[in-house]
Amino acid sequence: MQGPRHPKSPVQGPLISRATRRSALGLLLGAPLLSACAGVQQSLSQFSSPFSSSAPPAQPAGPPQQATTAGTGGVKVALILPLSAAGNAGLAAQSMRNAAEMALAEFQNPNIQLLIKDDNGSPQGAQAGAQQAVDEGAEIILGPLFAQSVPAVAQVARTRNISVIAFSTDSSIAGRGVYLLSFLPESDVNRIIEYSAGIGKRSVAVLVPDNAYGNVVEATVKAAVPRRGGRIVAFEKYGADRATPARSVAQQLGSADALFIADDGDAVVAVADAMTAAGANLRNIQMLGTGLWDNPRVYASPALQGGLYAAPDPAGFRAFSGRYRTKYGAEPIRTATLAYDAVALVAALARTQGTTRFSSDVLTNPSGFAGIDGLFRFRADGTNERGLAVMKVTTGGGVAVAGSPKSFGA
Repeated sequence: MQGPRHPKSPVQGPLISRATRRSALGLLLGAPLLSACAGVQQSLSQFSSPFSSSAPPAQPAGPPQQATTAGTGGVKVALILPLSAAGNAGLAAQSMRNAAEMALAEFQNPNIQLLIKDDNGSPQGAQAGAQQAVDEGAEIILGPLFAQSVPAVAQVARTRNISVIAFSTDSSIAGRGVYLLSFLPESDVNRIIEYSAGIGKRSVAVLVPDNAYGNVVEATVKAAVPRRGGRIVAFEKYGADRATPARSVAQQLGSADALFIADDGDAVVAVADAMTAAGANLRNIQMLGTGLWDNPRVYASPALQGGLYAAPDPAGFRAFSGRYRTKYGAEPIRTATLAYDAVALVAALARTQGTTRFSSDVLTNPSGFAGIDGLFRFRADGTNERGLAVMKVTTGGGVAVAGSPKSFGA
């Protein structure tokens, strides 16, 4: 499967050594927190969406892998991944493990020891791995990947009053010491609505899928549009029948100056085609989308040319991918950067923040941190906010029209 946010080209060799140091250390060096304190790409929508990673893999998992460690530092950090899960989930987990170990190798003299636990793709396995890790002295837990396993891990972590940085994007499981380091649809929606309002597109028609992803997007867009002084002139959800909602929106498109469709590559192309079949001229309206638009099917669609979507600046992933290929001889999955950033973050905090290194006050610092995919910060409710670029759809791929922010506002 193609990843929706895939690299277009490798970073040239002379830049890698400098980029390596910056990416490992930049999690704190670029943020006021430190200065104030002295092979195959898997789909992003499959592993970073709350709407598929909440379910276990359909195929039977293999035998659990033995627990291992990486690094020899004094600060113990658990990493829980479905390493023996079947199919793409196991492949994703191995890529994320590689990225985590790469972060350790690239961070200069990290005082970290990773306690790597295989959860076998199940809540029971995740809970057992978490219990073993905390018994071995883990001060914070990174993972798990599947949303259904996060509460089981959180239950163990809360008995020891330690935090969890999970990789699911199901916002309903965040909070009470559980922080999500993932690509949340809320950030995509807020960024693209903010940008479109800034270029005068304030009358928005909306089409979203009738599923959990669509529900999250619906709540966010209905808050974001009026907050930016705009109005929603048409709103429809669609399931298997796209034609009827498309006709309804097409009939009201004359009073809109933007059309927002939130879905992945194949689906968004099908919805755009349904709009065209319903008589809508999409060339006369600004198309808007989320980071799931970063997909070859979208770039090849005539109806979506010139469309705008919010996504991380691709330069970070390109540089990361080049180093990963050099080290492992394969392509990383798109969400491997989450594991890299999580390990680099805890290594930086262990170096700079003393005994409060993984406290909620440190993790939720409003200045945030700089990672592979740009700025991010954890909110008190456990969700995150990302500093995203705005990309334009072209036949050659996504082209940035607005860069990611250098700092967060209030």
